[in-house]
Amino acid sequence: MSDAALERIAAALERLRPGPAVAPDFSAANAFVWQADPDSLVPVDRVSRVDVDLLVGIDRSRDTLLENTRRFAEGLPANNALLWGARGMGKSSLVKAVHGKLNASHPQLKIIEIQREDLPSISRCLHLLRGADAQFILFCDDLSFSHDDAHYKSLKAVLDGGIEGRPDNVVLYATSNRRHLMPREMIENERATAITPGEAVEEKVSLSDRFGLWLGFHACDQDQFLTMIRGYCDSYGIAIDDATLRAEAIEWQATRGSRSGRVAWQYFTDLAGRRGVAIQ
Repeated sequence: MSDAALERIAAALERLRPGPAVAPDFSAANAFVWQADPDSLVPVDRVSRVDVDLLVGIDRSRDTLLENTRRFAEGLPANNALLWGARGMGKSSLVKAVHGKLNASHPQLKIIEIQREDLPSISRCLHLLRGADAQFILFCDDLSFSHDDAHYKSLKAVLDGGIEGRPDNVVLYATSNRRHLMPREMIENERATAITPGEAVEEKVSLSDRFGLWLGFHACDQDQFLTMIRGYCDSYGIAIDDATLRAEAIEWQATRGSRSGRVAWQYFTDLAGRRGVAIQ
C-alpha cells in the first residue's frame, strides 16, 4: 500500500476519533453523571433522594458528613469520605441527602456520580473540573475491588499520590459494604501467599487509608426500624395507628429476612401505594 493511501486512512481515522471532552455549563444543573467512551458529563434534571431529616439512626454519621460538606461548600479544607457498613442502611442516601440540603444555600455545590467501571478515566474527569467556578462532590457508590482488579490504582493516585493531586474544588465520597474496599478472605489470601505478606496487604488496603473520614453504618434494631417507617408516614401524611404499623412492618421484614433502612422504605412504598398516596 502506498504512503499516500496510508496517509488518507490515517486522516480518516483521525476524523472519526472523538474530540476531547468539553466541560458543560455547570450552572445548568446541580448534578451530573460522568460517562466514559466518549467522555462526557451528563446533566441530571432530578436527583433521586430523600430528605436528610428522614434518615433515622445515623445521626453521628449524618452530622459529621454534613459539617464536612458544609466546610467544603464554603471553600474550606475538607476530607474525602468513605461510608462503609451494613447494606441498606442509608450510605448512598446520606450522600445525596446532604448534597440536597446544602445545595439550597450553596448553589455552587454540585454532585457528580462516577461508576466503579469508569475509574480509569477519573483523571480526565478531574481535568474538566479543575479550575471550574464550582465545588464538586465526586460520588462513587458501592465501591469495592476483587483480587485481580487494578481499578483501585487509578483512584489511589487521584486521592493522594498523583503529581497534580486532587483539585481543591473536588472531594470524593464513596460508599462500600467493606471497610477496606475488598473482601476479608482476599486480604487473608494476600497475607498467606505473598513473599512479603505485610507489603502485599499494605498495598491493597492503603486505598481506604486515603479517605480522611471513615463513617460506619451498622444494622438497625427493631425500634429504629419502626421509627424510620413512622417518620416516613408523618412526613407524607399517612395516618396509621402504632399497632397496625408494628404488625405489618414486622411481618414485612420477616418475609425479607432482613431489617434495614432500605427494607423500611420498601414497606412504606407498599403502604403508600395501598393508601393511594404519591411519594415522588
